[in-house]
Amino acid sequence: MTDTFNKLADSPGFPARQAAAVVPSDAAEVSPLPKALLIGGAGTIALRAVDSAGDVTITVAAGQLLPIRAQYIRATGTTATSIVALV
Repeated sequence: MTDTFNKLADSPGFPARQAAAVVPSDAAEVSPLPKALLIGGAGTIALRAVDSAGDVTITVAAGQLLPIRAQYIRATGTTATSIVALV
């Protein structure tokens, strides 16, 4: 397999190299910090972005890609399902 990006330093603007299921939690941080979130099932997501002072709630559609570096995805207030962190 040829990887044309392998000689470049990774950055938030480059395609994700990993994907991991997210389990919303009121206390635990999302680790590692994602570049974006892929939403499997529509609903709401209560999250805090990495440089934000507070949480926000966002209404999302199934299949939506959120280019947000979410440090927390809260269980309370999150109804969206099958959330994938793109790292």
